[in-house]
Amino acid sequence: MKRLFLFLLIVSPCHNVLASGFTVRSVETSLTDKVYTLSAQIEYQFTDVAVEALQNGVPLLILIDIEVDRERNWWLDKNIAELQQGYLLLYHALTEKYIVNNLNSGAQENYDSLSAAVSALGKVENLPILDANLVNDDKGFIVRLHTYLDLEALPAPMRPLAYISSQWRLESDWYEWPLQP
Repeated sequence: MKRLFLFLLIVSPCHNVLASGFTVRSVETSLTDKVYTLSAQIEYQFTDVAVEALQNGVPLLILIDIEVDRERNWWLDKNIAELQQGYLLLYHALTEKYIVNNLNSGAQENYDSLSAAVSALGKVENLPILDANLVNDDKGFIVRLHTYLDLEALPAPMRPLAYISSQWRLESDWYEWPLQP
């Protein structure tokens, strides 16, 4: 019985770490008025440690890196454009609201629950990423997307622990797809 308890004690925290993280579920691009835009569905699952920090007043900065590369047969792909989209997730204790602040546009939305805020955070719609004049029709282009929790934005006393703890390493794999109108 003691062995079973010890095993569950060891395995239980690992399960929580594995269940948390960021996953890019879908991405599509479209061409509107000579500008390529991106829409994505991202699933954000925060660890208990990150949620506790958020609810105790620590803002969480979530960054989305987007790259557009031209494919080349005999050399490395050439980077055509890079974009970083930033969102600040906050909890306002006095109003008991969660706030998602788009750092690029300045838009801010309030939500009654963390799940509503995280759901809204995961919906990226019609984000301009590239002027169509930079794209030649005879070449293939690849778009890549990666999202992560920026540990550098945490308060200085928290950073050393965040760097070594897997509870704070929240990021997605790179998601890659061809640029299509």
